[in-house]
Amino acid sequence: MKTAATPIRSGRMICTLGAALALALATGCASQHGGHGSHGDMTCGDDCPEMKAMMKLTDAVAVVRPTAGNTLSGTVRFTAAGHGQVKVVAHVEGLAPSSVHGFHIHELGDVTGADGMTTGGHFDPAGTGHHGMPADAVRHGGDMGNLTANAQGVADLEVTISGVSIGMASNGILGRAVIVHAKADDAGQPTGNAGGRIGTGVIGLAKAPAPAAK
Repeated sequence: MKTAATPIRSGRMICTLGAALALALATGCASQHGGHGSHGDMTCGDDCPEMKAMMKLTDAVAVVRPTAGNTLSGTVRFTAAGHGQVKVVAHVEGLAPSSVHGFHIHELGDVTGADGMTTGGHFDPAGTGHHGMPADAVRHGGDMGNLTANAQGVADLEVTISGVSIGMASNGILGRAVIVHAKADDAGQPTGNAGGRIGTGVIGLAKAPAPAAK
């Protein structure tokens, strides 16, 4: 029998690091453009080195840990796929055999709550207000469909989603949270009727894999 794991409360540290990164980038941009007034402002233009660096971010990862009373674990990798899309590859273990679980990006990376509710609602950078599946034209940017576990309670998913990015733009996913829900996402409104939150993970920067040898 598996013992329920104690939820890992590392989100605050990760959120702090994410905020520090954002502040450093903003400060760098401001200094490049004079900081304020007629000779510059706090907006970093396309020619700003920091903005160029943010645009080149290609990889992110979340380590999924259980909320109180649950036992799952896993990783979710995000890779920029071009054309405004992000490839998602998830591997989650410790689920009930042959179960199905809603799988989303939520707006906040605050995983300090024992039940995962501190991560807020579905990430919806375009403000659609409409829940959907990855193939739907209108949906929350963070809607990633379902994880389907096999007979051993292991779920693997590979899906490409649109409407989000790796960088720190308004639709950026860094510092936000991945949520595994207790029940299947049936695409119903407003959030898919997927029940409670059994797993959480904060999305952080990842090192891009080395190019394959020729």
